[in-house]
Amino acid sequence: MTARGVKAPPLAAIFGCAGPRLLLRERDFFHEVDPAGFILFSRNVESPAQLNALVAALRDSVGRPDALVLIDQEGGRVARLRPPHWRAVPAAARFGELAQHDMENGRKAAWLNARLLADDLAVLGISVDCLPVLDLRIPGAHDIVGDRSYGADPDLVSALAGAVCEGLMDGGVLPIVKHIPGHGRATVDSHHELPIVAAERELLEISDFMPFRRLSGMPLAMTAHIVYQAVDPDCPATTSARVINEIIRGSIGFGGLLLTDDLSMKALGGSLGERAANALAAGCDIVLHCNGDSEEMRQIAGAAGRLDGNALKRYRDAMSAFRPPRPFDRPSAEAELATLMGLDDKAW
Repeated sequence: MTARGVKAPPLAAIFGCAGPRLLLRERDFFHEVDPAGFILFSRNVESPAQLNALVAALRDSVGRPDALVLIDQEGGRVARLRPPHWRAVPAAARFGELAQHDMENGRKAAWLNARLLADDLAVLGISVDCLPVLDLRIPGAHDIVGDRSYGADPDLVSALAGAVCEGLMDGGVLPIVKHIPGHGRATVDSHHELPIVAAERELLEISDFMPFRRLSGMPLAMTAHIVYQAVDPDCPATTSARVINEIIRGSIGFGGLLLTDDLSMKALGGSLGERAANALAAGCDIVLHCNGDSEEMRQIAGAAGRLDGNALKRYRDAMSAFRPPRPFDRPSAEAELATLMGLDDKAW
């Protein structure tokens, strides 16, 4: 609290927790440092009632009922909520395949699926989906993107990702466009090592960067832990002031809240505190740490500091982007999506 009793801006960090219930030490830590939000993973999920209670406990720990709560609910192999409690969700590539033959129906299906996702998340109190993936599916690249991408064509990816953003926001959930400025050319998995992209900037501008440019008005984006040799041969985008200023804020024109990808991924070097400090110094607004390790989170909290300046303004702008869910007939949406996708059941 400030001297006048007004709550100070939150810590420029988003954290995970260890399991399906908030531990006392976690609650005390979150109360102490007041992170901007939280992120959920499969280890945190047992049932709808349990998850709803966990989300409420996380928000209660920081005393902010609007604290951001994120989840990676893309579909396909990246889905934290799964049957039997939640519907199976198609991978992005399925929508791309439909759109190649019929763009109108492809966009409609992408919107319906995203609106259903928002319906799934909002009832749990989850306010942000780490979706859509704007990375292109590049032949010969590592499969870390693979069918998480809508396709290889920037126009198709932009159109479907735009429909996804609309569907999520129509359901009261904010999207995060990722992984800016483009992860599609990575030949290694950034969870385990640092990808280096050697493509010329001219090519990147008309391909990888294009979907992000077309959706530059979205409220949230997540960085790629990738070196783009044509822009900055020394630092990955997450810790590169040149990539963030020249490409993400400059050429792409993204003006929203910029989050890092998970700082615990092995693509980044240095201690967790150093990673956080370097990312924020480069121009990221909020650092993301996902694995729930208490010691790592303490290192990050010591390095992050409170949101201020332009980062605080962008955070407030993102918070103001939430809108009430629009009227929605879920059974009709499920039936229409199944028809569009050529399915007669929910075994996606």
